Formats: sequence, C-alpha cells, structure tokens
Amino acid sequence: MPAIKQIQPSGLDFLKLLKKNNDREWFNAHKTEFQKKQVLIESFAQALLDLMNTHDVIETPSGKKSLYRIYRDTRFSNDKTPYKTHWSGSFKRMGKQRRGGYYFHIEPGNSFVAGGFFGPSPQDLKLIRENIAFDDQPLREILKDKTFIASFETLKGEQLKTTPKGFEADHEAIDLLRYKQFLLVRKFSDEEVLSTDFLNKCDQAFKNMRPFFDYMTEILTTDANGLAL
Repeated sequence: MPAIKQIQPSGLDFLKLLKKNNDREWFNAHKTEFQKKQVLIESFAQALLDLMNTHDVIETPSGKKSLYRIYRDTRFSNDKTPYKTHWSGSFKRMGKQRRGGYYFHIEPGNSFVAGGFFGPSPQDLKLIRENIAFDDQPLREILKDKTFIASFETLKGEQLKTTPKGFEADHEAIDLLRYKQFLLVRKFSDEEVLSTDFLNKCDQAFKNMRPFFDYMTEILTTDANGLAL
C-alpha cells in the first residue's frame, strides 16, 4: 500500500466524535472505524518519515512505530477520560551526534509540529546554560533569523520565575538562562492540516529546526576546544 500523503477530513471528524463520546463503551463500538483511521495516520507518518530521511537520519524505524497509543494513562490524572483526542507521534534522531527530537500532533483546532528538548537532563541543562552564559550571541542569531521567526515565532518552553542557581539575576542573557525546556513549535489550522501540501509543510518545519539542533548538538557533544565529550 503506497503511503497516504494527505490527512483526510474523516480523521478529524473521528477525533471530534471521540471528544464528545470519550468512554470505553462508545470506543469499543467504533473500534473498527478507529483502526481504519489509525492505518491512514500510520501511512501519513511513514510518508513524513521518508521525507525527513532525505535531510536527516532518523532512528525511528517506521511511521507506525512513531505513533503514540490512543489510550491515556489516567493513574495520576484528575482527568479520567480513557482516550486521547488527537493523533501524535515522534521521531528520534540517530546517534549521539544528532541531538533533539521531532514531534507531530494532529487535533481539531490544535494541530502543530514541535521539536527540541522537552526534558533535558540536569547535566545537559547545565551545559546549555553555561554555554549561553559564556556567549549568547550564536543562539540569538538563530532566534532572530527570518526563517526561524516565520516558522516558530520565538523559542518556547517552561521557564524559571527566579534566577537559575549559579547565575546572576542581572546577567545579560538571563532571559535565555531561565528556560528549562527549549522548544520550537509550528501551529497549523484545520484548513492547513487537510490541504494537499500539509505533509511538505510539516517536513519543511522540521528542516527549519536544523540550525537550532546543530547549535545544541555542538554544545552538548563537545568541550570548549571542540573535542568530543
């Protein structure tokens, strides 16, 4: 079966119905329909993976393997609805010299692709902050690039409300040093999601993340002399 390269309206329609009927009885009655839609999303993810492998090296072996399960983990949540109301998946870059990860999320009224560092380890976060504190200009050059701004607007992610430990509150890069996550997000309207060029737009957004990924990779894999850590 050739990869499906376009999101179908029925895929969003199913998610809308699931949001209104988020219970096991309804889902079980419509499981065959869900499985058909899931196959289409897997195929779209495969087409996206094929494109990405033309400009990056992805460890995730298939579009199917990239997808997250529809079932929610409700053990520690006040929201006990059993199912997610979106399709989503992620792609892992291959090797220690390719840092950063890719994520896609398809949901009526809230579709986007994202990439970056969602939960950097304490060691990685320390390296990132130390490099920004030493010289913040390389990162600022990336963030003010026209293509970056057109794609992602600005750097996103959780930030400290206080000063990170080991740094001065009046440091010239304190706005960047407060970040705990380093995320790039490109949002899409439902009309864009259903368009014939959505696949290419997702791929282009991921491609536009590369200057940021390359910068972070250098920080996280080499020392001050450019030698591998």
